Amino acid sequence: MSTAANESEHLLTPAEVAALFRVDPKTVTRWAKAGKLSSIRTLGGHRRYRASEVQALLEANSPSRRFEVSGGA
Repeated sequence: MSTAANESEHLLTPAEVAALFRVDPKTVTRWAKAGKLSSIRTLGGHRRYRASEVQALLEANSPSRRFEVSGGA
């Protein structure tokens, strides 16, 4: 399932996702466990979230407000 498109996609930490939604990072982890948001595990076992999926969830929950997920390193 690993393709060049998936490998180049920007990944966000739980803290970055939490800041966008204005919630605690543990809430983001609970969302992932509940299936509301898919996560990728790093080799060290940390969760990362696809920026495109986070953006879509933001837009679905707040259609009148648009947030930009930065693609910085």
